[in-house]
Amino acid sequence: MQLLDYRMALHKNKLNVKTINYHIVAIRAFFRFVLKNDIDCMSPDKLELAKTAPREVNYLDEKDIEKILAAPLAYAKNTLKQVRDIAILQFLYGTGLRVTELITLQKKDIKLDSNQFSVVGKGSKLRSVFATKNAINALKIYREMRTDTSPYLFISLSRNGFGEHLSRNSIEEIVRKYAALAGISKKVSPHTLRHSFATALIRKGADIRAVQTLLGHASITTTQIYTHVDDKHLQKVHDLLDE
Repeated sequence: MQLLDYRMALHKNKLNVKTINYHIVAIRAFFRFVLKNDIDCMSPDKLELAKTAPREVNYLDEKDIEKILAAPLAYAKNTLKQVRDIAILQFLYGTGLRVTELITLQKKDIKLDSNQFSVVGKGSKLRSVFATKNAINALKIYREMRTDTSPYLFISLSRNGFGEHLSRNSIEEIVRKYAALAGISKKVSPHTLRHSFATALIRKGADIRAVQTLLGHASITTTQIYTHVDDKHLQKVHDLLDE
C-alpha cells in the first residue's frame, strides 16, 4: 500500500513516466540488496515499470545528409576550419560515433591507411569502429593541413583554445549551424547524424545485431527503434501500389 501511495505521489508531482520508472528501479535495487542480506521483503519483480511511449527517432533522409555534408564547402570561410568541419560531419555520419567518443579521439587513434579504429564507449567498453571512405578521405585532407602539435584529432581553432579538443557544445553548435545553412528546417544534433547512420544501414538490409555492435548498444532493444523507422519507410513504399 505504501508503494502504491508513493507512485501516486510521484504522479501528483507531475513527474514523467521515465522519471517515475527511475524511482521504481532504485526501489527494486534496494529490495534485491535486502534479500541478498537474508532480510524478508517483497520480491522486486513484483514492482512493475510503467509502459513508456516508443522512442522517437530523429534522422535525416539522403538528400538532407548530402546537403549538410556539403554545407562547409559553401559557408566556411577559413580553409582549415572548412576541412575540419567537413571531417567532423563525415565522421559523425560515417561512423555512428557518439559526440563524447568523437571529441576524445587523438591522432594516434586512427591510421589513415585503414578505415577501422577503436574507441572506448559507454561503460568504458572498447569497441571497433569503421569509417566510410568519404570520412577517411575528409580526415586525410584535414590532417595534411594541420601544422600544430596537438595530439587531439578535432581541435579548437580559436585563439584562446587553439589545440584543445573541441567541447561537446562546440560539436553540437557546428552541426546545428550547418543544418540551418543547408536549409534543413528540423532540429538537427550530432545524435541525429548517429540516428541517420543506423537508419541508413537498416534500410540497406544490415543485420540488426551488427548495427547494435557498430553503435555500441548494450541491449538489442535500444537498437530495435530503428526497425520501427524502417517499417514506416516500407509502408510508404507499399502505399505506392494504391497510387
